[in-house]
Amino acid sequence: MAAELVPARVDFQSAGADFWKRYHAYRRLRQQESRPDDPVRPDGMEEKWLKRESPFDIQYSYEYARDGVLVSWISASTIKPGTPEYDSNKHLFWADLYVRPDARRQGIASASLPLLLELMDAHGCTVLGIGTEEVSGHAFLRWVGAEARFTGAENRLNLADVDWSMVDRWVGEGPRRSPGTKLEAYDGPLPEAMWDDFATQLTIVLNTVPFEDLDHGDIVVTPDHLRDFYGRLEISDERLHTMITREPDGTISAVTDTTWAPHRPTIVEQRFTGVRPEARGRGLGKWIKAAMLAHLHELYPEARWVSTANAASNAPMLAINKKLGFRQYRAGTEYQIDRDGLAARIKRLPARKP
Repeated sequence: MAAELVPARVDFQSAGADFWKRYHAYRRLRQQESRPDDPVRPDGMEEKWLKRESPFDIQYSYEYARDGVLVSWISASTIKPGTPEYDSNKHLFWADLYVRPDARRQGIASASLPLLLELMDAHGCTVLGIGTEEVSGHAFLRWVGAEARFTGAENRLNLADVDWSMVDRWVGEGPRRSPGTKLEAYDGPLPEAMWDDFATQLTIVLNTVPFEDLDHGDIVVTPDHLRDFYGRLEISDERLHTMITREPDGTISAVTDTTWAPHRPTIVEQRFTGVRPEARGRGLGKWIKAAMLAHLHELYPEARWVSTANAASNAPMLAINKKLGFRQYRAGTEYQIDRDGLAARIKRLPARKP
């Protein structure tokens, strides 16, 4: 039961072999529940990833362990003071909770709520956000009193079903509809000479993404963000591919990027795709998505799937993806609750027995 368990904060830098053994068993169990067909990141790679500290976020990790088994996992974060996004994001606290299936309905998740409130108060955060894809997670968050603020899904494209003649047609239509627009393609990290301009323009496009009713701050990308991102890709041996369309005046009108890694050779991760509002209606989204798809098909013939995440309200991008053949694989919801609402829920929790 929950009364037997105490959350222990994890320091990845000093964690020993016993911790890593139970942690890797936990993440395989979680992956089997949520994405059973996908490969797991190799253990050594995962450890390097977690040991790399974020320059932009204050991060917490806690485990509940019993008899050498990781029963429940908590990770949480908030923005670091002094970072570019701090002013508009400082009130937000993000968390992830997981309880292994055979330990659910024992009060473990609810026993974690006071810890989250304590961490929020330590940083002056007033809004807690938690996402879930699981039926049990939805039920728990509604019980807590959190509100569903954003819905999205992971959509997947089976490359065997792609209409490649349509892809070729979209690629050809792009320059005909926008004869002054140039398509640029980059394999690997962007040249450092581009970072300042690219970060500034990417920030503009990212802030046009629909977030529905989610309480969120501004997205600010800087060259330091790109440096950290590229460093993390190196740890995971991720191969990055970026395509942009650039207008005659130098404006980046559309952008898309993808990653592929040897440890998951059959899956390409389609990351962000966006078109500046003033450039929409010219087929730029179709152009760069199709050009990227054709490029990846040539580079990685062993790839079978393209995976991407989309907001349920992003109708233009969903329309493009649907025509390409993307289908929903997993759906999820982001919930939020304010600090006082969380505190009120905690007060109604039954007292824990010593």
